[in-house]
Amino acid sequence: MLLIPALNEMLDITTTRVVATQNHPPLAVFLLLFALGLVGATLLGYDTSSSKKRDSFHTSVFVVVLALTLYVIVDLEFPRLGLIRIDSADQILMDLRESIQQ
Repeated sequence: MLLIPALNEMLDITTTRVVATQNHPPLAVFLLLFALGLVGATLLGYDTSSSKKRDSFHTSVFVVVLALTLYVIVDLEFPRLGLIRIDSADQILMDLRESIQQ
């Protein structure tokens, strides 16, 4: 009797995990991220064009922070493709599946 609720909970967690990996934000979110980067870069370029002296440090920091932010957001959306990976969690689930099949 104790096995059935635990097995049911395991199947529910597996289904939830599969649905979560297949559920992605709509294209509008990625377009807005692209627009954010474009508008930010345009505003920075417009602001620096009015001054005679160029401050390359602040421009470089802005570009790096904006690019890293956009990359991390997109990389988190696809955890098996980029630098942020979940291979260790996959390995734990594979080990659990093998132990159940034995």
